[in-house]
Amino acid sequence: MGSIVNLEQLLHDRLAPAFEAVAGAPADPAVRASPHADFQSGAALGLARTLGKPPREIAAEVAGKADLGGLAEVTVSGPGFLNLTVSDDLIVASLDALAGDDRLGVAQTKTPRRIVVDYSGPNVAKEMHVGHLRSTIIGDALARILDWQGHEVVRVNHLGDWGTPFGMLIEHLISTEGVDGDHSLGDLTDFYRAARAEFDADEGFRTRARLRVVALQSGDPDTRELWRRLVQRSEEAFLAVYDRLDVTLGPEDFAGESRYQDDLAGVVAELSAKGLLVESDGALCAFPAGFTGKDGAPVPLIVRKGDGGFGYAATDLAALHHRVRDLGADELLYVVGAPQRTHFQMVFAVARAAGWLPESVSAEHIGFGSVLGADGKMLKTRAGETLRLADLLDEAVDRASAPEIGLAAIKYADLSGDRRGDYVFDIDRMLATSGNTGPYLQYAYARICSLTVKAGGEPGRVMITQPAERALGLALLGLEPAVRGAAQAREPHRLAGYLHELAAAFSVFYEKCPVLRSEGAVRASRLALAGHTARTLHRGMFLLGIPALEQI
Repeated sequence: MGSIVNLEQLLHDRLAPAFEAVAGAPADPAVRASPHADFQSGAALGLARTLGKPPREIAAEVAGKADLGGLAEVTVSGPGFLNLTVSDDLIVASLDALAGDDRLGVAQTKTPRRIVVDYSGPNVAKEMHVGHLRSTIIGDALARILDWQGHEVVRVNHLGDWGTPFGMLIEHLISTEGVDGDHSLGDLTDFYRAARAEFDADEGFRTRARLRVVALQSGDPDTRELWRRLVQRSEEAFLAVYDRLDVTLGPEDFAGESRYQDDLAGVVAELSAKGLLVESDGALCAFPAGFTGKDGAPVPLIVRKGDGGFGYAATDLAALHHRVRDLGADELLYVVGAPQRTHFQMVFAVARAAGWLPESVSAEHIGFGSVLGADGKMLKTRAGETLRLADLLDEAVDRASAPEIGLAAIKYADLSGDRRGDYVFDIDRMLATSGNTGPYLQYAYARICSLTVKAGGEPGRVMITQPAERALGLALLGLEPAVRGAAQAREPHRLAGYLHELAAAFSVFYEKCPVLRSEGAVRASRLALAGHTARTLHRGMFLLGIPALEQI
């Protein structure tokens, strides 16, 4: 057929003239894969009110006018759905085209965008904890998917590396631990807790810590040198975690809050000149329209605090301005937990009002839920402290038969559900080799690799002689809509769900359609289907950051 067939688009284009003829105007057939048929269109239901006819009658008219050229059969079902059953010949032709396509039917975008993806974002001098897990995994999957689509992805790891916490920590180190120690990130986390307690209890230390912040911000050489050591040690530890997680963040992607400190006064000055800041209790605040509290009063976005310091809003505004103005971003994605939704919406609104975020540039908060324990509460240690991410990874790896399987279990558990919801960290379920899990995908891929080695010989042209072959063939053609849907909706679970369905379809095929016991053209056809499945699983797992193992 000359090129990879996007079945949804093909059927959409074939149905569109029939819908237009019935509606008397252009109408979108909105063809989608369906559990009730190969594909389905419910567009007749949407036209019922416009045309003043029952949707089933509209669907019947469309079916009568549709010219599908033998590519599919159309029937009317339910209140007015059009069910489309694709011909075996179309499936075979599409699979033939897949055989010579390294991209497996997923063409690169014709309109590439420069997309900044902000994710992970740990704090310097603190160990990464379970709260960083979802941002890191979801952000990395989205970055991989968008990158493979052909967009120019700019990864940004927005580190918390500035402000009062560092005045406390540096002052504590100078007064108690010395400045020359080779401290681990775990040590620094403990030192920070001690510094926090001392800050809360000792007025003298509180004063010294605040003066240390002033020294840090004014560029005092000794203070800056110790701060740089803290940042360097922290970044090394973060990179070790990223290496364990097999995420694509590197040292060039670090962008701490400190990077924007010289811009903050200008942010305030420009927003003030544009009339976007109001003094409130000594602080300078923006009050973007539409944001009110429970009492109906406007909610402030504090840009400069009453003591003259700058908060997160100022840094986020400066970073956004930099990403649009200097990095040339067309899209901004902030992969940050759901509780920050209102904060980012307000930042975006102020940036729009200031002219820093033009209508040509989109900005999205990619929110996500929490990781819960078996009790349905936030996952913590038995002592009630936030669980270290390294401990979580250790548990999964120790319980798995291989580190890669533990990694797949953790990642897939996160990516297989809608990111907006919470999920329970259940290591036994996550490591299961059956059901909707990462190890299930890995075992499916390894089984195909083993089968291919045992079978030997060359794959041939696909033939459809059994229902399981047809079902697997259709599943293989679903990668493109799965990738497209995951990218457009910023929902990696769409791709994860597709891969599970593909693996399940292969499992049925493997049971119903023996490969090793078949012969001739049938054997070659089934080898081809197995090969297509392996390639698709491998690519899809890579896009989710899940290792594909040839042997388990």
